[in-house]
Amino acid sequence: MASSLSRTMQTRKTVIKTKGGVVAAQHRLAAEAGAQVLRAGGDAVDAAVATSFVIGVLEPWMSGPAGGGAMMLWRAGEEKAIAVNHGMRSPAGLKVEDFPLSGAGVAGDLFPWEQVIDDVNVQGAKAIAVPGVVDGLGQAHDRYGKVPWAELLAPAVSHARQGLQVDWYAALCIASVTRMLAKDADAAALFLEDGQWPTISGWTALAEKRLDQSRMADSLDIIARDGARALYDGDLGAAMARDVQEKGGYLSHDDLRAYRADMQVPLSFSYRDARFHVVDGLTAGPTFRHAFAEMEKRSMDSKPDAFAAYADALNAAYAARLGSMGDDGESPAAPGSTTHFSVVDAEGNMVAQTQTLLSIFGSRVVSPSTGFLMNNGIMWFDPVQGRPNSLAPDKRCLMNVCPILGEVGDRRFAFGASGGRKIVSAVTQLASFVADFGLDIEAAFHHPRIDVSGGPKLMADEAHALEVLDRLRADHTVVTTPRSVFPYAFACPAGVMRDGDINTGCTEIMSPWGDTALEQED
Repeated sequence: MASSLSRTMQTRKTVIKTKGGVVAAQHRLAAEAGAQVLRAGGDAVDAAVATSFVIGVLEPWMSGPAGGGAMMLWRAGEEKAIAVNHGMRSPAGLKVEDFPLSGAGVAGDLFPWEQVIDDVNVQGAKAIAVPGVVDGLGQAHDRYGKVPWAELLAPAVSHARQGLQVDWYAALCIASVTRMLAKDADAAALFLEDGQWPTISGWTALAEKRLDQSRMADSLDIIARDGARALYDGDLGAAMARDVQEKGGYLSHDDLRAYRADMQVPLSFSYRDARFHVVDGLTAGPTFRHAFAEMEKRSMDSKPDAFAAYADALNAAYAARLGSMGDDGESPAAPGSTTHFSVVDAEGNMVAQTQTLLSIFGSRVVSPSTGFLMNNGIMWFDPVQGRPNSLAPDKRCLMNVCPILGEVGDRRFAFGASGGRKIVSAVTQLASFVADFGLDIEAAFHHPRIDVSGGPKLMADEAHALEVLDRLRADHTVVTTPRSVFPYAFACPAGVMRDGDINTGCTEIMSPWGDTALEQED
């Protein structure tokens, strides 16, 4: 079907060079919160904590304290990379028999699992997994933070007290899942008008609507005062677990008390003149490494050669992922609920953090005691038994997150993206643009990409040169599409780069909220 979108509009984002720190995030105000921490003398990890909590308030359907994810840290003084896996786990009390297959074929959300009766693995309280992001941030801050924890959460508390302003983009996100939000009374009360209609922005620039996030503000204030473990060991965690169980879910206070994020030695590898560091285990890090091992065998002498290599390498990497990790089949074009931000400080310390609720608006369940929108991490598991990623109690979830650190010559960079199964495809290409073609961050983020996510079709930006498209069509079924604000045909990246002592950052050019903020305001 022919697209109605303009073919002449051009969108660009400005990249500024600075010797100060830079924060690149999917929400401008979250990036600004992190930059303010850098101005106050904070470390990149301090800025990441502030950015994470603010973006959980301002993009509550993408991530938040009830989510999970992974982080890569670079410590410039030690010349050392550290991985932090704060992914979700299935509750210990989960009952596999509560997820009977419907026999109706493939479900219609992010993954092509066989459909479960009433989609209870996708929506509702039974879909909620044990969250990990707050403990991961707490452990990183305990080791590397310089600014007091409570000060870092203060901006998030302030934003929640004020309430999220519903602009046109927020209204679009809410409207996209109104029917599902209406099924949970507390989600409907928070996000919808009269419990059933999408909250929309005003028709004039002077009109303003805000979500009531006061309950979330109170909960964040408890975490600010009592520390990260308040969500796990304290009354706040007990209340959240009780809410979930009262709605029919499994999450228990014991699950929360037992949870610990893992600080790990990263998966590090060399590629030609570059070196990369990623999170190992049940993330997309091993898939990223596999793609580069395949690319190293191929010619990258020209752009057509390079994109043919990307397509073949990503297909091979996904085939291995699907066979050994259990995430199989073609993913429909459903929106994911993930965010990514990257930080570099003036000393060269870096953070690449990806955090998620999984689906957009997660389980579409709000915990009334905490005000937190809950994840639907159980959807990461294959409901068919006997497979590598089959649903089971007390099991770590398989994630598509892929925060990376890269280095080539005098350049270091911290990249990542949101976009579910599209993430590793985007991050692989962006990293190669720097490693193979010497592009700076501005050129890399503005360059057309393809998406190869394990399905039979290859998605290509229609802005590609004709010779690139012709080369891809020789071996693949290619669908072309423009980059657009909504929906995203490609992943939504954010990254920072350090060249010598000069720092830069950029976000997805089509993201209306994504932006960079600088430590040096001039």
